[in-house]
Amino acid sequence: MGLADGSYTLGPESGQLLVKTGRTGLGARAGHDLTLEVTRWQAEVTVDSVDVARSSVRVEADAGSFEVRSGTGGVKPLTDADRVEIKKTIREKILHTGQHPTITFRSAQITGTPGSFSIDGDLTITGRTQPVTVHARVTDDHVQGTAAIEQTRWGIRPYTAFLGALKLSDEVTVEFSIRTSPGS
Repeated sequence: MGLADGSYTLGPESGQLLVKTGRTGLGARAGHDLTLEVTRWQAEVTVDSVDVARSSVRVEADAGSFEVRSGTGGVKPLTDADRVEIKKTIREKILHTGQHPTITFRSAQITGTPGSFSIDGDLTITGRTQPVTVHARVTDDHVQGTAAIEQTRWGIRPYTAFLGALKLSDEVTVEFSIRTSPGS
């Protein structure tokens, strides 16, 4: 799986965990497609390249640690005030971090090869657990993966503004990139 066989504790120093949003609705031109970085997270990974199915992944992310890294599209560029407001909205209206401070993922099954694999597991957001599949591949010096998350499956109502004319798409994409060697 890109890392040598063994057990690892990974976090932000090992790579990035990103969430990417899109927009829809009549007012979509006014909004931004966002790239958010989860800045506090920890993963426990066990790698078995001979029998990939014996590998496992457990991730715990601080739901209050989302930082706005970029916003594309929109009529106007994203301002610092916008970034502050977006963080507040995520914490208070979307993820309710006071009641649900962590997001967790636990693998149930890993299939594929050490170079390209799928991780089926349980994702818990806002206290609700649903199955999700992560698709991952190994490049020269990184393990990279993505998962499509439909917010409504976890009881999250996608953010709306301008009386519903601007809406965040229900589906967000979670991406990760982990360095496979300390010097890369």
